[in-house]
Amino acid sequence: MSEATADNIHAGHGDHGHDDHGHHDKPFLAHHFDTPQHQFDSGKMGIWLFLVTEILFFSGLFCAYAIYRGLYPEVFEYAHYYLDTTLGAVNTCVLITSSVTAAWAVRNAQLRQTKMLVVNILITILCGFGFMGIKYVEYSHKIHDGLLPGSHFNPVHKVWELPGYKAKFGETRPFETTSTDVKAEPMPSAGPHKKEMGPHEFNVEPRNVHRFFSIYFCMTGLHGIHVLVGIGLWVWLLLRARTGEFGPEYFGPIDFAALYWHIVDLIWIYLFPLLYLIH
Repeated sequence: MSEATADNIHAGHGDHGHDDHGHHDKPFLAHHFDTPQHQFDSGKMGIWLFLVTEILFFSGLFCAYAIYRGLYPEVFEYAHYYLDTTLGAVNTCVLITSSVTAAWAVRNAQLRQTKMLVVNILITILCGFGFMGIKYVEYSHKIHDGLLPGSHFNPVHKVWELPGYKAKFGETRPFETTSTDVKAEPMPSAGPHKKEMGPHEFNVEPRNVHRFFSIYFCMTGLHGIHVLVGIGLWVWLLLRARTGEFGPEYFGPIDFAALYWHIVDLIWIYLFPLLYLIH
């Protein structure tokens, strides 16, 4: 090989930044990408492929929910009265707010609005912690009241003893049953204010209520783990954003984290009505 040919080959490698595995004018651009757009498109494809696997992962749980809901409709109707709809609704609002700030953070990164980028990432993180704090309150209440999955299910109160249930239906009339789907409770003496029970009223506990709480803790617990992962990602991006690292040519990490966060929020938007608003 001639000396001139060797020099040309060496120059060609230098033009593509392969000699030092980087780009001097664009330090954020990895050596195996030619342009920032090439790097962004590849990252976008990668995050979407990852999110598809996440959707498939949760789809199995939603299928389990649908099967057991079809097999034990009375269990799901009965058990959902133990859930605090107000806390679930507040958590939904918190996550929707965090999705807005996450999307806004992407726009801030595109315009190199470093101060607003930091503010929106910080709000997103606080919303994530707020969600987990409310979920901690819910879990603590259920553990204290014996509302646990499997053989650990031992509720302190029956549904018809809950204040919210009484406020909605009043005192229900006791009745005996021979159904295999419910466990008959002792027949107390009939009071003077007897009334016929409606379709959503209970004074016996259906069998297999623990199945509902197995599904509840599995789905909400797994979702909570994803929220914690998202919080960790946003904290990492917050540290980088404070240095002014992101701008018009490099905002991919913010965009990818926001996509992940939107999927996590979307899953909760489905979980809330399926678990808390059963009729």
